[in-house]
Amino acid sequence: MKFLGIGEYCDLGALYLRLGGAGHEIKVYVENPIYHDVYAGMLTFTPDWRSELEWIRQAGQDGIILFESASKGSIQDALRQDGYQVIGGSGFGDMLESNREFGQQILLEIGMPIANTHHFNDFDKAIELIYKTNKRYVYKSNGTNSDRTRNYVGMAEDGSDLITLLKHYKSQMTAETDVIDFILMDYISGIEVGVGAYFNGEHFLQPACLDWEHKHFFPANLGELTGEMGTVVTYRGAEIIFQRSLLRLESKLKESGYCGYINLNMIANAEGLWPLEFSSRFGYPGYCICASLQQDSWESLFKRMLKKSSLYVATDSGFAVGVVLNVPPFPYSYGYELLSKGLPILFQPSIINSNQQNLHFNEVAKQDDCIVTSGVTGNVATAVGVGDTIEAARHQAYDLAEKIILPNIRYRKDIGAALVAGDLQQLIDWGYLNTSI
Repeated sequence: MKFLGIGEYCDLGALYLRLGGAGHEIKVYVENPIYHDVYAGMLTFTPDWRSELEWIRQAGQDGIILFESASKGSIQDALRQDGYQVIGGSGFGDMLESNREFGQQILLEIGMPIANTHHFNDFDKAIELIYKTNKRYVYKSNGTNSDRTRNYVGMAEDGSDLITLLKHYKSQMTAETDVIDFILMDYISGIEVGVGAYFNGEHFLQPACLDWEHKHFFPANLGELTGEMGTVVTYRGAEIIFQRSLLRLESKLKESGYCGYINLNMIANAEGLWPLEFSSRFGYPGYCICASLQQDSWESLFKRMLKKSSLYVATDSGFAVGVVLNVPPFPYSYGYELLSKGLPILFQPSIINSNQQNLHFNEVAKQDDCIVTSGVTGNVATAVGVGDTIEAARHQAYDLAEKIILPNIRYRKDIGAALVAGDLQQLIDWGYLNTSI
């Protein structure tokens, strides 16, 4: 088969590498120049993805285009109209993720309760709202390429900490061309949980996947919000949450021609499921954590989606835990060249091939037969473990992480710990999960 990957950062590098290892032809387009060294020496790249369309078309049903981000939905729509097989999202999917206010309105239309959300293009007006309401809010930037480390979950009940932060952000504005586009969402207390599934253009494939992301840099939700520090996933027990949330979106996704993975992140509490945001694309590093529980190869799964031959995905029971391994200055880029870029990645002698299959690289390259750190931020790899229980999966993931030798390597040691300590049981008690999970 032939696969053409299109994205800004080579986020699906680990997926491309596995497809290539299975004997398929892979070409990858990376839009952002500063990420051109990611997977260098490991994948075949093209400077112009449009020039590869005839190469894909010649493969017929064995030619597939994969889009990584939620920023090129209109292009995906057009390619599908031209007869290409495309997996990624759609223009509608882009709007769900990048325009948070639009996403919340769609969720309201499908019957979900939503938190009060206020859209702003002016810091002063947002500050005025907080002074007026004296409430706790969550700050989130709009746009798929917005800086996630600037998002903030307010801690002070009167919103005073967020007022201080917004004033700081305002002071940093340096040009009239700087875009101010964000929302303030009412803070809702509860347990964060996500539900995701593959959509084949008409229907969701079953089973859906539950995930618990850990976005803060430090344990106990301390530090800045990163893209991701680790995630727990399972393909068992999602039925209730899925039926009350993502499944209700099926007709709208069908109308838009959406084909790919989609995830909805929520807060669960005794009063209900409160949607936070969509990821209308493959999740990073969620896709490789999910893959550890998927019995089908990526190529088999993609064929099933495009041919609409089955609405079932063969998956293992139990849990998978992914831990993001990084080096300074992650999650930032400042100083990376000096601190960590180009470092060789080594392994303890005790590592075995089966362990290495559960290590999914992110910002790396191959130099002189050695894997080295590359890219922009120091997001090195995701170590994945699987098991019948969360604890068993945690143990396997951290056992693998400890076998990686890399100066100043860092990762959270508490991925999944809160679930084990009581959050999973609380979700069962609230009626969102069955006890057999």
